[in-house]
Amino acid sequence: MSIRTALETADWRQRVFALYAEVRRVSEVDPAAAHAAWRAARDELFATHPATPLLPEDRASFRGLPVADYDPAWRFVVDLAEPAEPASFEFETGTDGLVPFELLGVSHVPGVGDLDVWRLASYGGGLFLPVKDGLAGKPGGTYGGGRYLLDTIKGAHLGDPDGRLVLDFNFAYNPSCAYDPAWACPLAPAGDTVASEIPVGERYEGAH
Repeated sequence: MSIRTALETADWRQRVFALYAEVRRVSEVDPAAAHAAWRAARDELFATHPATPLLPEDRASFRGLPVADYDPAWRFVVDLAEPAEPASFEFETGTDGLVPFELLGVSHVPGVGDLDVWRLASYGGGLFLPVKDGLAGKPGGTYGGGRYLLDTIKGAHLGDPDGRLVLDFNFAYNPSCAYDPAWACPLAPAGDTVASEIPVGERYEGAH
């Protein structure tokens, strides 16, 4: 990785952290406004930032990410229950080797089901919650490998008031590998795969 690429990636991360800080601040009083700002900022990053995950041939035709309008029915504040048994998984990457995750807890989301919440068990730590729903891989649906709801090591964090987690599926987004196959992205394991169709958040228009 060149110095320039590393600096561009660092700037992308800083901008995403700042974006989610603003999302948490605004969503306390107006989640829909926070969502609108999130959509606009991500569209600008994808369209103009040198670290965009869009392939060069896709940038000229880019007109914005396919994100559904905000629906307050898909915002939840949930408890994190102790897992019944310890669990872990490792993800093989091309640059970082095996990345380990440990099961931190389980959140019950009404109308969706139980979702496993993971802790990145390596340098940096952080919470990780992907979700693969019943629309995954379907034409006009969601990305086949699932979407990310929380990935705190990259700044994607919606808040934890009073020790509970904010899970707002309107903010579910596609991993970078949905746009550039050169990226290696951990995808949703079985404990984060649900039959429920989640029609909000970022959709997917590419080939699965």
